[in-house]
Amino acid sequence: MIERVATKTPSTKSPAARRKAKPPPSSAQRGGSAGKPAARKAPTAVDTKAKADPAARVLRHFRTVFNAVRSHFRTLEQAVGLSGTQVWALSQVAAKPGLGVGQLARVMDIHQSTASNLVRALLQSAMVVSERSEGDLRAVHLHATAKGLKLLAKSPTPFVGVLPEALRRIDEATLLRLDHDLARLIHELRADADEDAAQTVISSEKASG
Repeated sequence: MIERVATKTPSTKSPAARRKAKPPPSSAQRGGSAGKPAARKAPTAVDTKAKADPAARVLRHFRTVFNAVRSHFRTLEQAVGLSGTQVWALSQVAAKPGLGVGQLARVMDIHQSTASNLVRALLQSAMVVSERSEGDLRAVHLHATAKGLKLLAKSPTPFVGVLPEALRRIDEATLLRLDHDLARLIHELRADADEDAAQTVISSEKASG
């Protein structure tokens, strides 16, 4: 008696088709939560308010600007031991030998009394020397010393500060818009007539004019 042996009919599907038909692994097979996208950090109440309130966003911008200014001057002071304003004044004297105190005040757009205080500090630290004019003994001409020039060589830049330098890089149309908008803000602050504030140098807390 002949025994019949059952034979399997070979699959006609290609290996690629068989792989495609295979069901995806369950989350348990993948190791539970593995493979899930990382959860996003929930926004804080402060972030939500800043996004919803334009005034809060602008206030943040002002904080960023002022902190950038203070950070630069602190870095400068730590590097050379002078205030940021003094380094700025020294750089102006080095760039324009023979500069007078009044001229320095105009170049830096500060009060002459502030410029006089800066020059006094630079003279005491031997960063500059003063010479009297032969024609007018009241006129004083300033020159940077070798010590002053050496200090400038190792001082972080820009000497003028990061804010004036950034403003110089902005196009005229943007500057005009900023001028108009900031004038409106100053009016709301009721500080329109405060010329002293307009000629006070922004520096770090410990810098003195």
